Amino acid sequence: MRGLKGKNVLVTGGASGIGQATAARFLEEGSAVCILDRDAGARARVIQELPGLAGAIDADVSEFDQVHAALAEAIDRMGSVDVLINNAGISIRHDFLLISPAEWDQVLNVNLKGAFYVAQAVARHMMEAGAGVILNTASTAGTTGYPHYADYSASKGGVIGLTLAMALELAPAVRVNAISPGYVLTPMQRAEYTDEMLDAVNRKIPLGRHAKPEEIAALFAFLATDDAGFATGQVYVMDGAETTGGLCSQWSHELRG
Repeated sequence: MRGLKGKNVLVTGGASGIGQATAARFLEEGSAVCILDRDAGARARVIQELPGLAGAIDADVSEFDQVHAALAEAIDRMGSVDVLINNAGISIRHDFLLISPAEWDQVLNVNLKGAFYVAQAVARHMMEAGAGVILNTASTAGTTGYPHYADYSASKGGVIGLTLAMALELAPAVRVNAISPGYVLTPMQRAEYTDEMLDAVNRKIPLGRHAKPEEIAALFAFLATDDAGFATGQVYVMDGAETTGGLCSQWSHELRG
């Protein structure tokens, strides 16, 4: 893709799933890549699987001081951060009536507060440099209700609002967009869903399957290119048409099946 060779890219939550696939894609495009992840075992594994990484930095995005220390280390390793993939996130499958205050805080602290901490720190660096691209990982859950994920949905709705506000304030120097994936076959998804649950989800997606992490990574890569130079302040849904038409699309898909 045009304009990614030689770019310095920071990927949060980069040691698994969409984050790892995105780090791999930018490496393939000739970018320098640092990942940030709090899971020591996952970092050790991804260093072996992606030996071209400029660094695998230990940080919890929900901790302000750790975010700023991690950014300083990434800049020390790469010289700058030209592209941020603000991807770190968690989910807990539980009933709304049973969500504890601690669980609510855990999800919101990583998914929303963490996204804000990282975005603000990197945006200050980019504004000083006069250019940059920030891409946030949102979710269709941020605009469409999903049972058992009230806190996750709330956090991703916040990420969408954050993206839009950032795009207005940081233009024209820094472009800001978000991707809202639907169901993606990641380790996090595997941990929460049985095979039967995965099959049930696939039946309601018009394309008949979960997305691959590499497919989300490809859109991240495009949005960071020079060819996407006029794209900012947008949320790009990538869900196999799951949310298109709602119940109507599910009904028609079942008729076809």
